[in-house]
Amino acid sequence: MEDMMPLMTRATEQTASLVRAVRQEQLGLPTPCEKYDVKDLVNHLEWVAEMFASLARQEAPAEQGPYAGDFPERAERTLAAWSRPEAWEGVSPGMGMPMTSLAHMYLVDMVAHGWDLARATGQEYAPDPETVARALSFTEQMAEKGRQGGVFGPAVAVPDDASPLDRLLGVTGRDPAWTP
Repeated sequence: MEDMMPLMTRATEQTASLVRAVRQEQLGLPTPCEKYDVKDLVNHLEWVAEMFASLARQEAPAEQGPYAGDFPERAERTLAAWSRPEAWEGVSPGMGMPMTSLAHMYLVDMVAHGWDLARATGQEYAPDPETVARALSFTEQMAEKGRQGGVFGPAVAVPDDASPLDRLLGVTGRDPAWTP
């Protein structure tokens, strides 16, 4: 917990900042996630925040609701839920996975979807290198399971000397060269 909370906090705050900067006229723009425009992506982030907060409280995963425009507030509640030591104990009854794995999944969502949103809306995005390294390490271990579950698309090849962020994006099925 001690080493993950700062990473989760930085990634969450950075993604929340990106969400706050989205203008109304950008909500219909395409994103690197084919099935999402910007509004759908922000709605997905809202659900991600609610789901991981409920999992941290050992509750059933939250259902996705309609777009509310309140991701930053939900994200604060997620971090509060994960800041409790008991959130890190055992296996999630809602997902059947170790709680530490769920925390890593949340971290990957924040980094990857932060990039998606920044790329779609033309915002700068430079996530913390330590956060990217942790997300990449976890994702490389879980990639096949993620693909089988429909969470990741087919891997996108990146050059051997690609940055850790580009490698993370490629593993999750994103093309680091994507532009709107």
